[in-house]
Amino acid sequence: MADPSFDVVSKVERQEVDNALNQAAKELSQRFDFRGTNTTVAWAGEEAVTFESDTEERLLAGIEVFKEKLIKRSISLKALEVDEPQLSGKAYKAGGKILQGIAQDKAKEISKAIRDEKLKGVQAQIQGDQLRVSGKKKDDLQAVIALLKSKDFGIALQFTNYR
Repeated sequence: MADPSFDVVSKVERQEVDNALNQAAKELSQRFDFRGTNTTVAWAGEEAVTFESDTEERLLAGIEVFKEKLIKRSISLKALEVDEPQLSGKAYKAGGKILQGIAQDKAKEISKAIRDEKLKGVQAQIQGDQLRVSGKKKDDLQAVIALLKSKDFGIALQFTNYR
């Protein structure tokens, strides 16, 4: 039988982000303090979001509304990257990205953190945009999960396929 293993991934449920975006757009269109400011939030491609408003203050408030909706849907804010607001004509705009997958340098950093723990028989393999961690004992794997949850790698991590 194969050794116990699990995958470390960084993925967000697209439907949950879509729901959060729709809720934020609806709130921005209905809230009294956003009336007349033309504040909007919308998809700009597969993983990109755009924010737009007449004033920088309302733009930043609109971004906060979107972040609140993500939090309510259990999506880590580490999965959202928002650019600085830019004045474009008469309106302020900001772009944002939903981050998916673990970048190569982050994967190496996570792998190194696991190796530095010096748990016997635990290995981490980089497989594309995810990490496969395997070991002889399930207890060691649970120790690795606890270790990774305690450290901040700057990205949202999920643990899947635990067997």
